[in-house]
Amino acid sequence: MSETTSNLENTSSTRAAVVTGASSGIGAASVRQLTAQGWKIFAFARREDKLKTIAEETGAIAVVGDVSKQEDVDNLLAIVTEQGGVDTVINIAGGALGVDTVGNAKDEDWEHMYASNVLGTMKVTRAFLPMLRANGEGTVLNLTSMAALVSYEGGGGYNAAKAAERAMTQALRLEEAENNVRVMEVLPGMVYTEEFSLVRLGSKEAAEKVYQGVEKPLLAEDIADIVSYAVNAPHHVNLDEIVVRPVAQPAVHKVIRKK
Repeated sequence: MSETTSNLENTSSTRAAVVTGASSGIGAASVRQLTAQGWKIFAFARREDKLKTIAEETGAIAVVGDVSKQEDVDNLLAIVTEQGGVDTVINIAGGALGVDTVGNAKDEDWEHMYASNVLGTMKVTRAFLPMLRANGEGTVLNLTSMAALVSYEGGGGYNAAKAAERAMTQALRLEEAENNVRVMEVLPGMVYTEEFSLVRLGSKEAAEKVYQGVEKPLLAEDIADIVSYAVNAPHHVNLDEIVVRPVAQPAVHKVIRKK
């Protein structure tokens, strides 16, 4: 836990959250960060083995499921409700597939990205909004991407999915302010994790090239620290949009690489 985060007003003894995409990367790092601060965390992800490991390590409550499947989201809601509810939903699940141009786009890749990034975030948020409203001080934090702000060649599907998720987040903020539900968005740039580029590109060699020569890319723990800072801030403080990228990436299209 960073000194900055630890200096925030801490009411974590009574705080509880759902974290999606919790089995790896930024999701897992966020579970570690928040449980270390005393939060009760419901960790939601598809891969039971990895999720079980995170739960055993942190004390989080593991719930296996896919954000894009309504029956799995319904099950998550039932478990959370039975165990006292939450005041915060942190939508981390998502990701990219492929680097095809629009002219060579694969339907299945685009459909997967839309389902996981957009429909999954919608389904989880929709399910928990009544609970967050009833709490009186609810929070939704969505992890989008700098890809939502600037498009690039070979990124059309991911750009489209993250731009849609961002648009949904902006609409949600307008709709829920009167219910005292704050809505936050974190937009990371280049983050080095074990799986993001590996899943997107399909090979470890290709994934490593993405970060080759980049001095100090962001890590999952860096983003988790920002997520923690945002949700731990006093409730009247709404960090609407947080764009974060490494110094070596001054823009989406410009990355400083050292030989």
